[in-house]
Amino acid sequence: MFQTDKKIKSKKRISWTFKNKTVANAFEKHVAKSVPFYENSHEIALGLSDFFLKDKSICYDLGSSTGSLLRKINERHFDKKISYIGYDDSKEMVRLAKKNKGIKFYHKDITKAKMQKSDFILSLFTIQFVQAKERQKLFNKIYQSLNWGGGLFLCEKIRGKDARFQDILNFLYFDFKKKQKLSDKEILNKEKSLRGVMDPFTINANYDFLKRAGFKDIMPIYQYLCFVGILAIK
Repeated sequence: MFQTDKKIKSKKRISWTFKNKTVANAFEKHVAKSVPFYENSHEIALGLSDFFLKDKSICYDLGSSTGSLLRKINERHFDKKISYIGYDDSKEMVRLAKKNKGIKFYHKDITKAKMQKSDFILSLFTIQFVQAKERQKLFNKIYQSLNWGGGLFLCEKIRGKDARFQDILNFLYFDFKKKQKLSDKEILNKEKSLRGVMDPFTINANYDFLKRAGFKDIMPIYQYLCFVGILAIK
């Protein structure tokens, strides 16, 4: 028989969000523990900017978070008149980003934000959070925004091309997180919170998005486990 005299408590699942003030304030510290060589992706972006930014260029950061990357690029190209624009759908992130002077940050959904003609577009670990049905339209918009010869630096978490590779990537990624002194419970809870929020595609699927948008010159710049950086030039 079923026991009906006991109350069963249901636990509400918590989804990951960047819109939380606590998450925004701790973002830089958190991302370093979650994304291997995150600072290196910034260093690569800085180096790439030299090839695309010039006087009167426009540079976008899609998913600008606290604005640290655009700040670094602005400092690097201090002698040029460049317009920097960051979009993020977290008010708390934008609030922090606006502390960086000389850069425009907007609280906007990147799938709906308008983009002017630009020379360099950054998207670091952002499109993996965009709904699959919106991604091709976003890549199309990025391509249309770029001037001829302009570049997109895209960093994404990716899935393995089949179940075996996915298992290998998952286990090695968990090993990385353990080395960052995250507990098993913290790792598991984070994975649960990302269900339905983050949806990585394979590297080939990302290439397909880029090609359908119109890009022909595409090259991986770096990869560590399930994290990849891709340069696409119009």
